[in-house]
Amino acid sequence: MRKRHSGKVRLGMAVASAALVATLVAACGGAPSSSSEKNPYGLIEPGTMRVASVGDLKPYTFADGQGSFTGFDVELFEDVAHRAGVDNVVFTGQDFSAILPAVANGQFDAGVAAIGITDKRKETVDFSNGYLAGYLTVITSKTSGIKDANGLAGKRLGVVQGTLQEAYAAKNFTSANLVRFPDNNSAISAVNSGSVDAHFLDYESAKTYEKQHGLVSAADIPSFDAPAGFAVAKGKTALKEAMDKGLAAAMEDGTWKKLYQKWFPGSPMPEQYLPKAEQAAAPAPTTSK
Repeated sequence: MRKRHSGKVRLGMAVASAALVATLVAACGGAPSSSSEKNPYGLIEPGTMRVASVGDLKPYTFADGQGSFTGFDVELFEDVAHRAGVDNVVFTGQDFSAILPAVANGQFDAGVAAIGITDKRKETVDFSNGYLAGYLTVITSKTSGIKDANGLAGKRLGVVQGTLQEAYAAKNFTSANLVRFPDNNSAISAVNSGSVDAHFLDYESAKTYEKQHGLVSAADIPSFDAPAGFAVAKGKTALKEAMDKGLAAAMEDGTWKKLYQKWFPGSPMPEQYLPKAEQAAAPAPTTSK
């Protein structure tokens, strides 16, 4: 009897143990798979792309009269996100210099603001493939006396902190006195008030400020070595791959071209982002920030 009783207990324990193992496997093994399927890109909130950007970088990314983000980069990113299966994209304004750290530490899923891809920045985040490249501009008042880059010697030159323009100016305009600002609007206000003599920014944004404030371009400087890309945290391989795939599709089916013509009317179009059948020449492109 003892042996039979003992045998039943062992059988019951074995069945119970098997059930427990199955439960643990289902709980530990099944859940991640399900979670991965629901959130393949490791987003902060499944189904929503949270994006760090800036609100005054027209025509790339800016807040309209209703406070909604729009611009070339915004519409392109929304198209790429849609191709990746994510239609809820939430843009939040930041100082430009705060975007990459915020993406790197997981506060946002992506950074979108005509961000030039450089080796230094790639130490902090990963980037999608490039989608813009181009010119940098020195903008000034009509009475400043600055006619070209040589005229910056001894002058107070505004730059937005953390941008390619800041790095370029520090390296190439060594005789100028750099004054750092959090955004373009505050720098342009300083030009208008006379507290700085000129501001160094991207070509397309400069055109807008010239029209708005009666300013002039003193120098347009080619800078094609750091095309703009979408920033993502390191290790977000699936998200980066989805962005690269979406960008390639948007370029090949003409979506990129259509958005470029909408936001940069009359500007020379970079050949490398056009559908392959249209890649015949390589005119000078626009800029990254």
